[in-house]
Amino acid sequence: MGRPGRQTVPMRIYVPATLDELDGAAVAAGGARWDLPARRAHAVTPALVRELADEDEESREYEAFLAAADDSLALVAARRGVAPVRVVVSLDVPDAAVAAADGAEEPSAVDVGALDGVAVVAVHVDEPEAAADVRAVLAAADEENDAERTGGAGALSEDALDAALQRVTDRDLLWYDPSEIPQIPRP
Repeated sequence: MGRPGRQTVPMRIYVPATLDELDGAAVAAGGARWDLPARRAHAVTPALVRELADEDEESREYEAFLAAADDSLALVAARRGVAPVRVVVSLDVPDAAVAAADGAEEPSAVDVGALDGVAVVAVHVDEPEAAADVRAVLAAADEENDAERTGGAGALSEDALDAALQRVTDRDLLWYDPSEIPQIPRP
């Protein structure tokens, strides 16, 4: 009889996404599986542990989760026409699928290779009422970018952009069981 192998504990990652990306998830009563394309995600990394040495594991996980929510907002900005809400998908993946993200500003950033049929742990989404705040952030950012390109002043001040962004980041994302993906309300 051979010695038992070392049991590997999967790594919890927080994947920034847009709501339409979950349309392809295979949902059943017992959960959901999702094909994850290679992308940037967030996790409790050694760098995050060093940065938050005085915090507990739950606080570190929450920090990684919030970084994924911020990245989701950037995805929404880059892919106009998608539902204007932040989405974070929690997954447990093999450590081998995750690599440190080179040159990332966030200490929680990791790069994840493409994975087929990963079991979804949870989905976190802004409530539909948050869409107005997300749209305001996107509009303010567009105006600021236009002003920078033309050398003029934007219609909104930097303070207005900061206020709109603060309203979005102050919102909590709602938790959904993976089996509820088709029922997630869309704005």
